[in-house]
Amino acid sequence: MTQPENTGHGYDVVISGASLAGSAAAILLARRGVRVALLERRSDPDAYKVLCTHSITANAYPVLDELGLVPAIEKAGAVRNEARWYTRWGWIEPKAAPGGPGLPYGYNVRRSTLDPMIRSHAGRTPGVDLLLGHRVTGLLREAGRTVGVRASTPQGEREIRARLVVGADGRDSAVAKYAGVPGRAYQNGRFGYFAHFRGLPLHGGLGHTWFLDPDMAYAFPNEDGVTVIAVLPGKKRLPAFREDLEGSFLAFVRALPEAPPIDSAERITKIIGTVDHPLHSRRPTAPGVGLIGDAALTGDPLWGVGCGWALESAQWLAEAVAPAMTGRSDLVGPGGLDASLVEYARRHRRRLRGHQYLAADFARARPFNPLERLMFSAAARDEEVARHMHLFGSRLISPLRFLTPVAVAKASAVNLKHRRAAASPPPAHLSRTEP
Repeated sequence: MTQPENTGHGYDVVISGASLAGSAAAILLARRGVRVALLERRSDPDAYKVLCTHSITANAYPVLDELGLVPAIEKAGAVRNEARWYTRWGWIEPKAAPGGPGLPYGYNVRRSTLDPMIRSHAGRTPGVDLLLGHRVTGLLREAGRTVGVRASTPQGEREIRARLVVGADGRDSAVAKYAGVPGRAYQNGRFGYFAHFRGLPLHGGLGHTWFLDPDMAYAFPNEDGVTVIAVLPGKKRLPAFREDLEGSFLAFVRALPEAPPIDSAERITKIIGTVDHPLHSRRPTAPGVGLIGDAALTGDPLWGVGCGWALESAQWLAEAVAPAMTGRSDLVGPGGLDASLVEYARRHRRRLRGHQYLAADFARARPFNPLERLMFSAAARDEEVARHMHLFGSRLISPLRFLTPVAVAKASAVNLKHRRAAASPPPAHLSRTEP
């Protein structure tokens, strides 16, 4: 529900973008006593992001829990995103250790369900004014720092002042552009197309990811019996897709190992996608400005991490800046806010820079490197290594923890044992020829 506009004393924070990152940040800040204007350029409260993996990795489960959205997401039919991954060494199928806790999970849920849910939740949160149809057209600046935004609204232009402006407005962030925030783009050697199918069974009811080295594909089951299928080939295949999108898409899926039976399923959407999806990394702060979600860092869609990182970065920002804004910190005023933004930027960089570095390297659509071959092949052969890979794929451990000397030694031992077994002759009773 849209809250009435506040025309009195302004806000503590104005957020541009009321999708996952922006709505989550608004809720978490308001609960900490911060007054928030949440701006959304679209006027439709049910608007949603179309081009998405529609998956929330397990690293963001604590954020969903803090937001109080887990019961509503499960009631809506979201699917816990357990998965199996195809490699040329076989399937990697992470399973919980016998007698141990279950594997961490997130959810597969379409943005047409999730975006209106979290936006409505934000609009009902005391302390949040949800302002639909508000598009940021510029920033207000004083003494070298941002102090608010100019926005185009259904009623005309208006200025909204705030102590902090948050850009949650996607990879082409207008807030980042107007603030002059520097960034870096990494070219993606793959392109991607998606389609939704109903009535498409998957082995074990699990999500599937195909590492075809270097081409990629995945099929994720979602709510309401809908499965999202994506193909992410290297750009050498692009001419064929441009000539015949539907034929090339369907042929690619049919050729997958244990291919989903798309010919007996109902396709309920067009085939949509993008031929150019660079990865973006921006400095997540500037004086009076914080960036979250894709505005700060746009990952490679093949990993399905964007939704999870959007929610996590919203939580990190709220935890960093709320104390300075509500007087619960020893640091007050612009200096205290700036120190809080420094802490947020440090946390964002520490948690995501390594993941983005590896993703940008893999986005070159190159074959697996030796270390990747080691870990993927071992994970296909050993349940412990598969669980370790699941933690990394869920972004619950860093690249450094994924590739510790102990983990690499374990994978090496698994593969050595496999090679020795393959080289050993069969037992004599199995090698005798029956008369």
